[in-house]
Amino acid sequence: MTSHFESESNKAITRQEFARQTRADESVCDSLEQYAVILKKWQKRFNLVGASTLNDLWNRHFLDSAQLFPLISDTAGVIVDLGSGAGFPGLVLSIMGANNIHLVESDANKTEFLRQVIRETKAPATLHRTRIESYDGPKANIVTSRACAPLVELLDYASAVCSMNARFLFLKGRNWQAELTESRTVWHLDHYCHPSRTNPDGIILEINEFKRR
Repeated sequence: MTSHFESESNKAITRQEFARQTRADESVCDSLEQYAVILKKWQKRFNLVGASTLNDLWNRHFLDSAQLFPLISDTAGVIVDLGSGAGFPGLVLSIMGANNIHLVESDANKTEFLRQVIRETKAPATLHRTRIESYDGPKANIVTSRACAPLVELLDYASAVCSMNARFLFLKGRNWQAELTESRTVWHLDHYCHPSRTNPDGIILEINEFKRR
């Protein structure tokens, strides 16, 4: 697994630009192209993503998810993606080559969508149709999430699915500072904020250690 990623400004991009920035090979990009076709088809019936993002999938969803890839090593262990929704970031990471990814999603329509994408792209992800509180799969060495819940709640969820010494990689938007401040009233956090490569107001929040106050 390569771990190279170039920083770029926030802009709409093409498949070719995605490949250039992430160094994804043709097979990965072909699978993401299939993903995009399926997503646009399902979006006509179900609200899987914001309608305004459909013409910018390669940046808003694929690149946004892929920016976590360099932070995941070849020996990461079990990766659990909380509230996978339309598959971001977990399913994209699986397609890119991250191993042992478990997608946790309770919504019936979203899980059927994810199942079709997994089947057609042959992504090696495992899908769990369940609420996060009821997840009974393997404990996570890495927990990922995007737009699942406010950080203080997300840490509660994550603490129930992770193993000892787990790492958390959360994509957070413009309210990340307020969420972090609120979380510090409940949790002691050893964290690092990576700038988002797709959202000038967002971050990748990496948490390496946490405990309840």
